[in-house]
Amino acid sequence: MVTPDQVSVGVLVTAVPRDAVDEAVAACGVGERRRGGKLPPHVTAYLTLAMCLFSDDDYAEVAQKTTGSLDRFGCWDGSWTPPSASGITQARKRLGRVVMAEVFERVAGQVATLSTRGAWLRGRLLLAIDGFDVDVPDTEENAAEFGYAGSGEKRSAFPKLRVVALAECGTHAFRAAEVGGWAAGERTLARGLLMRLNRDEVLTADRGFYSFDNWSLAAGTGADLIWRAPTGLKLPVVKVLGDGTFLTVLINPEITGSRRRERLLAAAKAGDELDPDEAHLARVVEYDIPDRAGNGTGELVVVLTTILDPRDARADEIAAGYNERWEEETSNDQLKTHLRGPGRVLRSRLPDLAVQEMWAWLIVQYALTALIAGAAEAAEIDPDRVGFARTLRLVRRSATGTADIPP
Repeated sequence: MVTPDQVSVGVLVTAVPRDAVDEAVAACGVGERRRGGKLPPHVTAYLTLAMCLFSDDDYAEVAQKTTGSLDRFGCWDGSWTPPSASGITQARKRLGRVVMAEVFERVAGQVATLSTRGAWLRGRLLLAIDGFDVDVPDTEENAAEFGYAGSGEKRSAFPKLRVVALAECGTHAFRAAEVGGWAAGERTLARGLLMRLNRDEVLTADRGFYSFDNWSLAAGTGADLIWRAPTGLKLPVVKVLGDGTFLTVLINPEITGSRRRERLLAAAKAGDELDPDEAHLARVVEYDIPDRAGNGTGELVVVLTTILDPRDARADEIAAGYNERWEEETSNDQLKTHLRGPGRVLRSRLPDLAVQEMWAWLIVQYALTALIAGAAEAAEIDPDRVGFARTLRLVRRSATGTADIPP
């Protein structure tokens, strides 16, 4: 016989195993208060994930659907009734805001394999960084902690969470994230992610994430960078390369004296080693995108990269690598449009629960993309060819015991 502490959410358990949840609970010091209860911490965690699968349903209906998944195994104890909405709310409060973040850290590993299409640049894993915002219920507590976008008559209708995440370009899987209030800028939240890069990775980023400090932090990890240059950034020519790209020097904006800046430029031209607190050597790749805005004119894209030698990556490979950055837009769309629903406000009326719920959304998106990547590899196709919406429908049926096969 199965007891209440064995409730799962179907195929999601493959990506979010019970051991990972138990370890996160233990690490956060959130233990079960009494044995035999309906909602020990790991059950609450799985129910919170299930709320992301069934965003249109209330707590009681989510619990009914989730526990019903055990029917397919013929082992559900019909004498046990699903927990009430108030019971789930109290259990979520006991779980707190940090457990689901810890679960994400434990399960969100590399999804791409060497055969995953669109995932690599010369053997290095392509990642993208981007941000998005999420509306939370308009309560005093949420407003005080997270804040609104804008002010006065232009203030947003709801308080907003801000999320900045790293995603694999080839699989769209979120690998790491930072969650904060609206007042926390994207560049600031990004710093917590940039320091986690690895030497065998290539990070792509839009110009909104560029600052000298962020570039220094990311480059210091040994990862390679492909970032669009912000408008107005001065890029003096250090050396023109044979492929038409050129080397430049990025100088700390706190160095304002013209003579000191000229010395740094001269040192770069002479091939002298630069103090990373003062300047960095970078390669500039420029290319045109014709008629992007649909007005008959082209757009010049200026990309900065730490890959200085064209033999390590040609100009067209750098441009293609930067273009892969748009794959994170797909990740964001999967979470905000398909999974959560367009314009949907989170359920949670308290800040701790809102943060907890946001991490649950990130976990579920990761789990679904991991399933898609596995299916794509088995079929030897690009993960982009496996429909996210169809996979989501299959997982929902699996969680209720009505799916014939996993995705």
